[in-house]
Amino acid sequence: MSEVYEYVPHRLLRKRVRDIASGVEGELMAVINENVSSSAIGEHWVELAYIRIPSGREITTAVDNIESA
Repeated sequence: MSEVYEYVPHRLLRKRVRDIASGVEGELMAVINENVSSSAIGEHWVELAYIRIPSGREITTAVDNIESA
């Protein structure tokens, strides 16, 4: 499997957001369309949001789980 991904534009990039699933807030650093398949046979693409939380660590969540904070 090769590492395949692409950056996706998003209206909330570099803005404060909240992850609805966990309640965590931070700055949206990137949205990436990534192949998360562990098989070479089929591909499974998802859009992941990368959020930098106040501690400086980045977490990921589904892009549909983010909202403006």
